[in-house]
Amino acid sequence: MNKQKFIDKFMAAFFILAALKVIGILAALFHESFWSVAGTLVIFIVVAFVILMIITILMDKEKNGQNSGGRGRGAGGGNSFVETSLFDRIHRKYEELADKYIAEKEYKKAAKVYMNLLRDNYRGAKTLQEGGFYNEAAAVYLKKLKNKSEAAFCYEKAKQYRKAIDLYKELEQKEKVGDLYKEINDVKNARTYYQMVADDYVSNYQMVKASLIYRKKMETPDEAQKILLKGWKENKDSFNCLNNYFANIFDIKKLETEIQELYRETPSDKKMIYLETMKHEFKKDPKLQTVTRNIAYEIIAEKINTRSEIVNELKHFNPDDEVILKDISRYKTARNKMFRY
Repeated sequence: MNKQKFIDKFMAAFFILAALKVIGILAALFHESFWSVAGTLVIFIVVAFVILMIITILMDKEKNGQNSGGRGRGAGGGNSFVETSLFDRIHRKYEELADKYIAEKEYKKAAKVYMNLLRDNYRGAKTLQEGGFYNEAAAVYLKKLKNKSEAAFCYEKAKQYRKAIDLYKELEQKEKVGDLYKEINDVKNARTYYQMVADDYVSNYQMVKASLIYRKKMETPDEAQKILLKGWKENKDSFNCLNNYFANIFDIKKLETEIQELYRETPSDKKMIYLETMKHEFKKDPKLQTVTRNIAYEIIAEKINTRSEIVNELKHFNPDDEVILKDISRYKTARNKMFRY
């Protein structure tokens, strides 16, 4: 088959497909609005005209080539080159048309070019999303791309919260479900899902995250403190639980009392963690320096025989005392001499 025959057959096939496409578009009048169908028809006519022009140009070039002596006749791969060139041009024209519609803020028309002509549903959905047509974008994500996550996001942006909630439930995004129930003032269901999230965090020993759900989402700060205290006592991320527990007490007098009471209950094997926490509390407020320094001294005195390096912690509780630094240095020197002999 030479180039001319290929183009002639392509032309015939094009007219047949164009006729079928027009019939299909007109049939859409039964379930779509007139203006929506008219818009699609206009797009198709423009694109069909562009393709027809390209085919006409190719036919003219082929005839001119034959009239000038048929150069290149019999060259291998000729048909393949014509096909590739033709479809590349058509593809570029579609891309240019979509870009033109986007520049004109005609996002729905651009999306139709991507989906109907370029067969790119993802770019079609993204274009609808970019234009603020979130319901339409969600439908494409869900029906054509099977992407529940993006569909849920679009329904949320469209304030179609019930539809978004159903999808987030399928995706097991419990916190998001709670957030959306809260958005529609369904407090009971919101708390149910937040509780599930908090329980999941606790079962995975993520006590600080669980406490944040109680404090920020469920607005129950007392429950948040109980979870942090539980984490501290049960050695589940002990330091961060204790540090956050103290950080949530804003009354300095109450905080001072709590620091002393918890220290009295602290077993020996956890006192190093308590000492680390005291370094943070010492810097928080001058009114806490005496109690935190005294607790630090007790822990250092208790541990110094088995952990000589603990003496260095004294400087954190006496930052402006140069004598302490000298005492630490003398102690370390004397200890080194003792072990040398």
